[in-house]
Amino acid sequence: MILIADCGSTKTDWVLYDGTEIVARAKTQGLNPAQQSSEEILEILSNELKGNIDVDAPKTIYFYGAGCGYDNAITRMRTALELIFPTKDIHIASDLLAAARAMCGHEEGIVCIIGTGSNSCLFDGEKIVENTPSLGYILGDEGSGAHLGRQLVSDCLKKQLPKELREKFMTQYNLDVAGILERVYHSTLPNRWLASFTPFLYENKEQLEIKMLLKHCFTQFFQRNTMVYRRSWLPIHVVGGVGMNFETEIRETAESLGLSIGKIVESPMEGLIKYHKSK
Repeated sequence: MILIADCGSTKTDWVLYDGTEIVARAKTQGLNPAQQSSEEILEILSNELKGNIDVDAPKTIYFYGAGCGYDNAITRMRTALELIFPTKDIHIASDLLAAARAMCGHEEGIVCIIGTGSNSCLFDGEKIVENTPSLGYILGDEGSGAHLGRQLVSDCLKKQLPKELREKFMTQYNLDVAGILERVYHSTLPNRWLASFTPFLYENKEQLEIKMLLKHCFTQFFQRNTMVYRRSWLPIHVVGGVGMNFETEIRETAESLGLSIGKIVESPMEGLIKYHKSK
């Protein structure tokens, strides 16, 4: 019995699989050991996962998560998981490897995550051979929900959007300048808060200024993340809710840059189940 977890900054999907069929599924909020302590992660798992998954059932756990690309973060995640599950056969890897395995299987390709955060890699069919570091929502995460939300807020406050659209946004989310600055600079997980504005962008994406905003952000993503691999002939696969919701805009932006988009899916879980079944 194996337990597969696909974890982003916003949500985590859990699937208990016996090699033939899915035994149980569960969802919890997102976990990010690069931003959260083992104690915070343990509290979430205790409150949201126990009771929905039999913690004694899995013999092996494959945990793929945002922020799990570095040793310190992996240690924090392992500490929390070992306090929940009896098994010690726990494999922790990045959400990027999850996306690569799910989208490419054993084929070469470029794989991207475009969700609350963003990331990309060049995958040779077995392992990630190149990765442009994400750098998080302050230094990177181009094209992500956090980036889109940050650009929207900035454009609104700096009057780069029409007055009617600015007022609509501020009223719809009950925002003012002081409140925005407080949430961005003095609250936990501001990236998740900024990403929460993507529905507004989706609702208004036919407006010229929003079209330009989206194209600008997705152009930055491709130029600063995938084009550095210099493999323009390879398909670019995309995983993530933002990628799924803005599929048209992403494909149009990629085409304008001479790039080819392959598959776009919201979650890599079904591909991960298929991958581990083949293993």
